[in-house]
Amino acid sequence: MIVDDQQAAIAFLADPASHGTAGPVETIGTHISRIFLASDRAFKMKRAVKLPYADFSTPELRLEACRKELELNSETAPGLYRGVRRITREEDGRLAFDGRGTLVDAVVEMRRFDQSALLDRMALAGTLTPELMTETARMIARFHRTAPVNHATGGAANLAAVLDINRAGFSTSHLFGEAQIAAFDGLFRKALAHHATLLDRREAAGKVRRCHGDLHLRNICLLEGEPRLFDCIEFNDRIATVDVLYDLAFLLMDLWHRGFPELANLVMNRYLDEADDEDGFVLLPLFMAVRAAVRAHVTATQAEEGDGRSGNLAAEARSYFDLARDLLHEHPPRLIAIGGLSGSGKTTIAEALAACVGAPPGARILESDRIRKAMHGVPPETRLPERAYRPEVSVKVYREMAWRTGLILSEGGSVVADAVFDRPDDRKRIEAQARDRSLPFLGIWLEADPAVLWQRVSERTGGPSDATVDILSRQLQRHARDVSWRKLDAAPEPADIVAEILGIRP
Repeated sequence: MIVDDQQAAIAFLADPASHGTAGPVETIGTHISRIFLASDRAFKMKRAVKLPYADFSTPELRLEACRKELELNSETAPGLYRGVRRITREEDGRLAFDGRGTLVDAVVEMRRFDQSALLDRMALAGTLTPELMTETARMIARFHRTAPVNHATGGAANLAAVLDINRAGFSTSHLFGEAQIAAFDGLFRKALAHHATLLDRREAAGKVRRCHGDLHLRNICLLEGEPRLFDCIEFNDRIATVDVLYDLAFLLMDLWHRGFPELANLVMNRYLDEADDEDGFVLLPLFMAVRAAVRAHVTATQAEEGDGRSGNLAAEARSYFDLARDLLHEHPPRLIAIGGLSGSGKTTIAEALAACVGAPPGARILESDRIRKAMHGVPPETRLPERAYRPEVSVKVYREMAWRTGLILSEGGSVVADAVFDRPDDRKRIEAQARDRSLPFLGIWLEADPAVLWQRVSERTGGPSDATVDILSRQLQRHARDVSWRKLDAAPEPADIVAEILGIRP
């Protein structure tokens, strides 16, 4: 009867007359939902299934899930979710929206938007921009800041439960052999044991929260010019209660898997700038690997269904499996400092370089301009008064940069430090962070003709730098001497400079 009732509800939702429109109703299916697109509305129905992680077996359970979906998503996607509609069977046997009859099913009513506004479609079209991904990262950080804290389980135990689900998930398909899966799981258990103390420390600090749970590009849309998170996991609080960086890692993994390492690195850096969560940075490769493993076994299970896409799905599952294994490879920590006068292109080079340094999603960029703005409690784009650049303030900025660098290096992460570094003490301080930990250090000094620097600074708009031609003039007057770092010409294309840096042995 459950299936018959839902089939009747499906027919009702697929009928244009039910929506008062003559146009066709489009249908999109997922493994647990059906979406009906009618005119300017979308109606999302839960499939009548009972799974280990979701129970939608009765109309009442589906109605409650719809109500929870509306509640959880309304905050992160205002204007997208319109309400919950009951589908009832009336006395004459016909179905209706919100009638007086018996409950048959329920749907979430949403505002329909062009599918090209989905970030996964934008990725395919090549229209994702650094500006959009920066705003997305900041929006996620704001969401995580207010997400409810949960202390039900320790951080290591929380992730161990995910690994258990993954191990069982691979048994639902035949794409990967038992020995291969056992070795794969062993790599994860080794990484979990290595990071268990840090995971538990983060849980104690309130970093495990009720998050989105399914934060990939397809669940982010551009609505009225702003990125919005939608379609969070509403059916299982346990699955969605995770370390905030594990939540973020799904998006980072998705970008990396699709061939956008620079954007993955950008999102990570802008998120950490906003969230001030340096101690968890070293966990991101593991978190990304777990997310890739989830996609591997889910996609492998879909391939078992044997439809016309099974070959493509199998190949996709293997690509996720291979990515997860690669993400678990150890990368020794490394420190690269990029120095030079204002206008030499330090930040451009640092951002182009970072994705190529250390484990995915690449190195943490510690930029003096952003640190200075954070210390003054203003957004990176806000101009600071001249007093914020007094020598005693700059000393504090460089000390903060060195302290953060040391923290990340000690945990096993890599850093690209981006600052003028024209004072010997500042260079010595950053060099010491690597030397004191017996780690390799590479210092790069970008050089350019003063006329080029002058032009670049005078034409620069936006960004966190407040440098003016007056500031540049003072830098030129000081004329940094005895710089022992590797000097590179700042004139070539950034990609060529990055390639040269990567070829230098520290």
